[in-house]
Amino acid sequence: MNCMICGSQNRYYFSKTYTESPFDELMCDIGPVDYARCTHCGFVSSITHGTLDAEVWGTLNARFHHFLENPASEKTCNQPPYAEQAMMLALLGTNGIVSTDSMVDYAAGYGTLSSILHKYHDIDLPVFDPFVKNEGAHHYIDIENLGKYRTVINSAMFEHVRSREDLDAVNRLVDKDGCLIIHTVICENVPNDPNWFYLVPPVHTAFHTNASMRILMREWGYASSLYCPPAKCWVLFKRDQPGLSDAIESINQELQSIWFVFKNGFVDYWKGF
Repeated sequence: MNCMICGSQNRYYFSKTYTESPFDELMCDIGPVDYARCTHCGFVSSITHGTLDAEVWGTLNARFHHFLENPASEKTCNQPPYAEQAMMLALLGTNGIVSTDSMVDYAAGYGTLSSILHKYHDIDLPVFDPFVKNEGAHHYIDIENLGKYRTVINSAMFEHVRSREDLDAVNRLVDKDGCLIIHTVICENVPNDPNWFYLVPPVHTAFHTNASMRILMREWGYASSLYCPPAKCWVLFKRDQPGLSDAIESINQELQSIWFVFKNGFVDYWKGF
């Protein structure tokens, strides 16, 4: 199987066996996981997860999300920084950099980010998730009601995909003048280490590099991007926005901290990692 990002040849990279509770139980019928690395862009993907049938894959995701969102569960992996993500959206929306009137949180899980935005910032963020149907979430929508949006948020899904179509489906929701907001880990090189922290969740199947993201940006038609270190999110813009660099610098000066880093092309913020 070739790389889903650039189509180049994959080569076996390493294997991981889940031995610690509760993920050893979740993975007991699946067994060890083999990973492959692209020889061109360095993108790493799970060979094993890619062979699971849809029912097994869906059940694994549902059980994992239930564990993660259960207050009684002892957490063994980090949740996204939801409060910082909400603040990021409020800052960008107030300054007219992204639209908060036309948004969707795709693969939103139980809708935590949407609830925080609604309660603390009075911003409406509709939510959708392909595996978790939480109709009790604030403004939950069904798949048949998905449309085009000026702001599409994808918090912690880019590492859960098994095919290029999974990624393209998210991008297709973005309006021609819109932006795509991504929360995931993107580094220069994915470590050849089965104990790497980002492999702890057994539903993490895809690991992006700066090179693979530059390819996606080019193929999807994004012109520039910014990175928000507190929210650990990238914002990819379809169109150039004159004066955006100055606007970002003004926000950073106002907050007296580096909340945003802007660049034409992809912000390779974690280039040293």
